[in-house]
Amino acid sequence: MFSSFDGLFWFVVVVLPLVFLQRLLHRELQAIFLIITRSPALTIGLFSILFFPGVFLHELSHFAVAKLLGVRTGGFSIFPQATPEGRLQLGYVETTRTDLARDALIGAAPLVTGGLFVAYAGIYHLQLLALWDAFSSGQLDLFWHSIAALPQVPDFPVWFYLTFAVSSTMLPSDSDRHAWLPLGLLVGVLVALATLAGAGPWMLTHLAPFLNDFLRAAAILLGLSAAVHVILVLPMIPIHRLLAQFTGVDIR
Repeated sequence: MFSSFDGLFWFVVVVLPLVFLQRLLHRELQAIFLIITRSPALTIGLFSILFFPGVFLHELSHFAVAKLLGVRTGGFSIFPQATPEGRLQLGYVETTRTDLARDALIGAAPLVTGGLFVAYAGIYHLQLLALWDAFSSGQLDLFWHSIAALPQVPDFPVWFYLTFAVSSTMLPSDSDRHAWLPLGLLVGVLVALATLAGAGPWMLTHLAPFLNDFLRAAAILLGLSAAVHVILVLPMIPIHRLLAQFTGVDIR
């Protein structure tokens, strides 16, 4: 029974650490830039340049899917702006609110395009699938050996940077996910009604395997992204601490 729904398990196991690692890495990078430059404006500039490929793909995905679905778009920006809550908004696309389905698809667009890019770059160029296989099977020695061998991959710096920039900006923001909860509740109600109507066995036979395979594939892509973040977070934390000790300035 568990093997029939292991996709959901791995998806949850991977997505939560990825969110944590992404926020941790962003915080460490901003702290390092700020300690070095002592300038918030310059820190924002360096941070936006570093993540420019991912931000561009993120916002372009929103824009393109909105146009494909016939949704009116407004302002488009790939330049960072500070929000009233004190957070850094790297970019945005203004779209007209429509129905739940189209809003959900527009919000999910960066995750789809980013995932496809990570799959292409990570699997075919960086061979990160070996990292995921070692991690998911608990072979930590092989996991660290695979990390040590990464720099030997052809054009490693280019593909690793692009994979990092895209995977670190592909997760939907709070505004991107505004339609997900009501749409999920609606789908849940429809599934419950179908189950009460006697369609439960049919859904388990025909729909559950497809959904499980989809979640398993999504977990692999998110796992590759998490592996990239682990590789970068590990040196960023000691670099941050060394700079703080050397300069006497720390940012938390």
